Amino acid sequence: MHYFFIGVAGTGMSAIAQYLRAEGHVVAGSDRQFVTGEFNAALNALEAEGIRCFTQGGGGVSNDVDIVVVSTAIEDSVPEVLNAKKLNKNIVKRSELLASIALQKKTIAVGGTSGKSTTTAMLYEILYYAGLNPSIISGAGLTRFIREGKIGNAAYGSGEWLILEADESDGSIVQYHPEIGLLLNVDKDHQEIDTLMNLFETFKQHSKSFIVNKSHPLSASLSAGSTFDFSVSDNSTQTFIAYGFKQEGNLISFYIENVLFTMNVLGKHNMENALAAISVAFSIGVDIQVSAEALSSYEGIYRRHQIYGTKNGVTLIDDFAHNPVKCARSIEACQTNSNKLIAWFQPHGYGPTKFLRKDFVEEIAKVMRTDDEIWMSEIYYAGGTATKDISANDLIEDLKKLGVNAFFVEDRNQLVESIRPHFTDNVTILLMGARDPSLGEFAFGVWRCL
Repeated sequence: MHYFFIGVAGTGMSAIAQYLRAEGHVVAGSDRQFVTGEFNAALNALEAEGIRCFTQGGGGVSNDVDIVVVSTAIEDSVPEVLNAKKLNKNIVKRSELLASIALQKKTIAVGGTSGKSTTTAMLYEILYYAGLNPSIISGAGLTRFIREGKIGNAAYGSGEWLILEADESDGSIVQYHPEIGLLLNVDKDHQEIDTLMNLFETFKQHSKSFIVNKSHPLSASLSAGSTFDFSVSDNSTQTFIAYGFKQEGNLISFYIENVLFTMNVLGKHNMENALAAISVAFSIGVDIQVSAEALSSYEGIYRRHQIYGTKNGVTLIDDFAHNPVKCARSIEACQTNSNKLIAWFQPHGYGPTKFLRKDFVEEIAKVMRTDDEIWMSEIYYAGGTATKDISANDLIEDLKKLGVNAFFVEDRNQLVESIRPHFTDNVTILLMGARDPSLGEFAFGVWRCL
């Protein structure tokens, strides 16, 4: 088949495009990020995989294209969509295509409002190490693939298992019928709790086997009674329990069934993510000791507590955290590294920020220590018809009223010079944000300026 992806540089779109190309299909795509004569890392990585890339404008959709793929972010007025309709091409949603791909292998669908990409990557590493040659379609690039010049969010394996990240934000999670459905947690994010619970209930009903995290009350309430349910609670009666958590520098360690796990990641939440991956792997026959060996060399994923290093007494960490609970857990994970944490956050979307304003303020305020600081820059605007009726400074003012050291720097390019007078002898800078494709480049720029 000949596929054409509109918005091919997007995380979800690029993963499917690479997967289909590796499977042997002809794949091309366009993106508004691509500008003639300007370097673009995603374009280079995609073309290195044999995916032809076009600037956005309609020219890439030719007569020999069989299927045109769009996401919910692609409007009908985009030239490629107009041209596809003119040529009477079959236009399918990204989520529909992914659901059809998931039917071709034994699929493990990883769901929940936090930790999906990390757990998906950890599970892939375990199954790969165990010799099962799995495939993966994820929301973030695995570091070991990125080192090879790839985007890293997809790989096609010869084995029978496909591990995919199941997104609840657009409701597409209900389209999957996986061999194993995994539910990590349920927290208010893109939608209200009642809506999320309905989506995850349908996800449960569509899963042949359903494994949940019983440490979270809402996910626990959806348990199907699997013996592979897991928990990090000390008084849990589950078969799979992680205990003895320690964090020393950038390493964490813990035990499962008296097997010691040591990983080069931050935070207790990553023990929870690892436990989820281990329980699923065990359910399909992978020994716990094998999982421990696999995860001992786990390299992480792009912008998930990505540690740049320490320069002039300042440690820099970049993270994808973007909802209230994720931001709070990210802050907690980085606090053990230094006496003072300077956290920076760029909210994305005016609607989501307004929807979660109260939750952001409450969750962040709860975890900030006396000397810690939270900085924010203006909300990321991706285009479209959004009503700009809230500012990141509104959240900062709310936090100030609660006694938090909170600061607004509208232009993020002024961040380093603004925070430099606040540095101490032992300080960590944590950068947080999502959706903005330039955030990784921004983090590298901060690192250069330290």
